[in-house]
Amino acid sequence: MTAATARPAEPLVACALRVRERVLRMAVGGGCFVGASLSCADLLVHLYTRVLRLRPDALRDPDRDVLLLSKGHDVPALYATLAELGFIPPALLDGHLRVGSTVYWHPNRVVPGVEFHSGSLGHLLSVGLGIALDARLRRSPARVFVVLGDGEMNEGSVWEALLVAAALRADNLVAVIDRNGMQANARTEDLVPLEPLAAKLAAFGWSVRDVDGHDFAALDEAFDPLPAVRGRPTAVIAHTVRGRGVPSLEDRVDRWFVRLRPEDADALVLEMRGGRAAASLGEGEVVR
Repeated sequence: MTAATARPAEPLVACALRVRERVLRMAVGGGCFVGASLSCADLLVHLYTRVLRLRPDALRDPDRDVLLLSKGHDVPALYATLAELGFIPPALLDGHLRVGSTVYWHPNRVVPGVEFHSGSLGHLLSVGLGIALDARLRRSPARVFVVLGDGEMNEGSVWEALLVAAALRADNLVAVIDRNGMQANARTEDLVPLEPLAAKLAAFGWSVRDVDGHDFAALDEAFDPLPAVRGRPTAVIAHTVRGRGVPSLEDRVDRWFVRLRPEDADALVLEMRGGRAAASLGEGEVVR
């Protein structure tokens, strides 16, 4: 066991719980992609607290690590993590999706801590590769982490970037794949199967690690050391559960997008914290 894995996970679990509550609160009114956001909450908390060399007071440090959220629909989890860790004021989340707000559907680089817009899915691994190559040219220790969805892996641009990154030996680039097994309102393997994903990534020249994306000790080991192999980019396949933490939402294809009333959010937060399962989300629910 390394020094990193020996550290207690309880503070991270508590932090991730608060991030999840913020996500549920952001689903009130306009709604958000709750299921996918909950699946990557642990990943984002772990990356920001245990891996990234990044501070809220040094967001323009040229040698900082960079995180790009390529699976842009999960942006509520990113905004919630930034709010929880002091990058942005928590009150900013109250304006989610309101006219004139900077906190909306996809990552918005106007928000402190957000490095790049995601726009159409499938583009940010290429952007991340460009940033990683720039860092190498500058002889900077900066590393670039790109969080992708497994459904997003259907995009050809992702595989082109994987191929080029390996060819250019971009070992300061890390792809983190949120493997929750779903895309939109279907399961990935029922649409365009990805398996054997680890073998495919390895065949493209990447160093690959499989990990439970909700186990903080396992995540410590997956990201230590980096690069996993000198001269190769690293891919971390994090196996997660859509809707993780809220039993009535977990692993459900019909919980892609959710809009809640305040009382619905209260019920789901109570369930998440070990209370009675929410029997119904009521008339304020919209699920696609």
